Amino acid sequence: MSSSSLLWCLLVVCVLTVVQIYAAEERKVLKVFNLRASDLDSDLLGIPDAYVEVFRAYGFLGRTEVKNNNADPAWEEEFSFLNAHENNTLRLEVYDSDIFFDDLLGTCECSIKIGTWQHQCFLKTGGTLYYSYILEPLQ
Repeated sequence: MSSSSLLWCLLVVCVLTVVQIYAAEERKVLKVFNLRASDLDSDLLGIPDAYVEVFRAYGFLGRTEVKNNNADPAWEEEFSFLNAHENNTLRLEVYDSDIFFDDLLGTCECSIKIGTWQHQCFLKTGGTLYYSYILEPLQ
């Protein structure tokens, strides 16, 4: 057997092993909720018009509505994703909506764990983002 054939066989075995691990893993749902911020920094135009974009691992989960002229906004939206995996990255990006382009106020990331969690994250331009998430088995 040539070395290239042996490499292909090893690659196939590795891929099949990974597929079996993910197939055997219990399906989970990720829910992100209770998003709010405090003391957001204003730009030259005044108090920020803030919104949050939510990402999980490799995918976009959604975006909140814009809270106009509010340095301490709270958003009612909840975001859910099926087939989430423990240790996936949850990323939240806070923006100030402007006429020409939106300013990134800060990014928060965490590695998701089973259970219900509350986090706070200090944003690079000032202010704090608070959020909660649940990672639980799909029922």
